[in-house]
Amino acid sequence: MPKAKETVLEIDLNKLKYNYTFLRSLLKPETKFLAVVKAYAYGNEPETLALYLEQLGVDYFAVAYTYEGVALRNAGVKVPILVLHPMPVNFKELIACCLEPNLYNQRVFNEFAKVALDEGQTNYPVHIKFNTGLNRLGFNPNEVDFVVGALQKATQIKAKSLFSHLIASEDHSLRELTLKQISTFKNIAASFEEKTGNKPMLHMLNTSGILNYAHEAQFDMVRSGIGLYGFGNDPIFDKNLKPIATLKSIISQINHLQAGESVGYNCGFIASKAMKTATIPIGHADGIGRQYGKGKGFVTINAQKAPIVGNVCMDMLMVNITGIDCQEGDEVIVFGESPTADMLAATAGTISYELITGISRRVKREFLQ
Repeated sequence: MPKAKETVLEIDLNKLKYNYTFLRSLLKPETKFLAVVKAYAYGNEPETLALYLEQLGVDYFAVAYTYEGVALRNAGVKVPILVLHPMPVNFKELIACCLEPNLYNQRVFNEFAKVALDEGQTNYPVHIKFNTGLNRLGFNPNEVDFVVGALQKATQIKAKSLFSHLIASEDHSLRELTLKQISTFKNIAASFEEKTGNKPMLHMLNTSGILNYAHEAQFDMVRSGIGLYGFGNDPIFDKNLKPIATLKSIISQINHLQAGESVGYNCGFIASKAMKTATIPIGHADGIGRQYGKGKGFVTINAQKAPIVGNVCMDMLMVNITGIDCQEGDEVIVFGESPTADMLAATAGTISYELITGISRRVKREFLQ
C-alpha cells in the first residue's frame, strides 16, 4: 500500500470481496444475502461499497434510516433496500425512492398503511419485525393475529419478509438462549403462514449468526454487516476475515521533553525523564476519543507500538516515541490488519463497532483495488 501523506482511511475493495465470498461460502446457493451498510457502511463509505457489492451479487441492502437509503438510490443502487428503523415523517420519500420499510409496531404499521394508501400503492413491499427477546424493536409474538388481520385489510401493502434479530449469536455461553429465540421465530412464522396461506421470506441471522447458526436458522436470507468489513466477533473466525479499512496518519512534529515537562491540555502527561513525543494529526473530532488518551490507546510507527500520552485533542494526539527510530513525515498506523480496530478498541473498554463507525467523515477515504 502507498505510504500516507496525511490522515486517511484506506478501504481495500479486494478484502471486501474476500469477506463477502467467504461468508457466501457458508450458505446454501439459494440463500439470499443482505449487506448491512447503515452508519456510513460502518464508518467506511456506503455508496462506493454498495455499488461494488451489487456487482458482486448482493441481493439486498439494509440501512437504518430513510435518508441513508435515499443516498444509495441517488448513487445508482438498484437492488432492494430495507430500512430498518423508518420514521413516519419520511414515509412519502421512502415510497418515492422505492425503499422497503421495517414495520415493527402497531403505530408504525398503521401510519405506513395510511401513507401507502394515500400514495396509491398496491402490494407495496414491507418487512415485519418480531421481537424474540432483544426487546428493542418488533411486534411481540402474541401480536401475530394483529399483523395478519391488518395485512388482510391493507391491500396497499404486502409482507415481503418476516424477520427477527438475535441477542448474542457470538456468545457460545448463551447458545440455549439463541436456540430459544430461533424456536420462537419459527413458531411465529408457522403461525403466520397457517393464518394467511402466504409464506414471506424469513431472515434472522446476523454475521455471528451466519458463523454459528447457519445450520439451524439460515432460512431464506441472512444479514451481514460487521463480517463484510472484516470482523467475526470471535478470534476463531477473525482469521477467516480481513479488515477492509486501514486508518493512517503521519508524524507532524517531534518534541524532545525534559523531566517535569508536560504534554497536552491540562498537563495530562508529565515526563518523569527525558523523552521524545510525536504529534499526530488525528483527534477526537476524527473519531479517536479522549478515552484512548493517557496511555490507554496506541498507534504503530515503523512496526513499533507508540502509546498515546496526555489527553487526546480535537485535531491531534501525542504519542511516546522514545526508542523508536522515526522522523517527521513518517507514516503512522492507527488500526488496520495489525493492530486491528478490535485491538485498539479493547484498550478503551469498547468494541470495534463503536470505533470504526465513529471515524469522522472529514477523514479522507481512499479506495484500493
